[in-house]
Amino acid sequence: MTPLNTSDTAVADDTVLAGRAGTAPGDDARRSRVDVHHHYTAPEWLDWAEDKDVVRRDKLPWWTRWDLDSALTLMDRAGIHTSVLTVAMLGRLREPALRKESARVALRSAGDLAAAHPERFAFFAPVFLDNMELSRWSVTYGMDELGAVGVSTRTSVRGTFLGDPSHDALLAELDERSAVISTHPMEVPGDEAGLPGVPPFLCDFLMDTTRAAISLIVNGTLDRYPNLSFILPHGGGFLPYLASRLETFGDQLTPKVDGSRVRDYLHRFYYDTAGPMSPSSTPSLLTAVDPSRILYGSDWPPTPARVVTEVTAPALDDDPALDAYQRRGINRDNACRLLPVLSRATVRA
Repeated sequence: MTPLNTSDTAVADDTVLAGRAGTAPGDDARRSRVDVHHHYTAPEWLDWAEDKDVVRRDKLPWWTRWDLDSALTLMDRAGIHTSVLTVAMLGRLREPALRKESARVALRSAGDLAAAHPERFAFFAPVFLDNMELSRWSVTYGMDELGAVGVSTRTSVRGTFLGDPSHDALLAELDERSAVISTHPMEVPGDEAGLPGVPPFLCDFLMDTTRAAISLIVNGTLDRYPNLSFILPHGGGFLPYLASRLETFGDQLTPKVDGSRVRDYLHRFYYDTAGPMSPSSTPSLLTAVDPSRILYGSDWPPTPARVVTEVTAPALDDDPALDAYQRRGINRDNACRLLPVLSRATVRA
């Protein structure tokens, strides 16, 4: 996430692109993107949380005040036809019953939104690395009853990284479903011990993602659960850049990792474009993984609308390291292959 200025979220324009009324996108994938990295703080959840004295919305970050009109306006201006929502703001509670009610409110809101606008929105059901029982309930409720297209999880919770053996029962169940798992850092050591003046999203989030990916490799998760598909945010953090170090020094890990298998492991992940696409970073990503594993991600609304429309989306579209076929895949086709249900919301040329 890249929090900037709240004023940048105000995007209203009489020239927004076709799509608000469900108009089918054209052949140009830049006008029919599938966004797999869209943070959704349900308005209904905010109302519920304030009523329960869990939060005060005026004390929360500005980007938690999600609303449908702003979302659709941003999507139309950035050429995003379908956004897959990550349901946010669920990690604040510890009391089991209240936490489950919190998750139910947020999930129901996401489900209602996707049902009302099936061409524009889909969503991931959250799972919780510190509560396997709640996670299994969320999978059943979110995927089976509300139609979630996959699940989302933090890369770590209180120092325990995704792929820890304590997660095996949940991952085994998700493997049986051939689930897509979207990941994202949140609580990282940089919150307390990072470089002063440098917000965690700039560096520490990327390292947390990298550590989670290595955890999945070292713990054998990718081998034991071959039907799982993991989406790493922000271009996989530092993982593509570290690929050669993993190959060279894999025998110094505990347990050891066969260096000859590192590239295979890297090709098991998917990587979203939230932040990494540039002439300095794209070549590293393309050297490590096939472009068919790269997915478009806006990171809105923490990344403000102006940045999405004027910086990150054009950077992808104009990236000299990519050809037109690769850009088309990143913008839309790769996501539709990973999540075939999204093909209902897009038009293939």
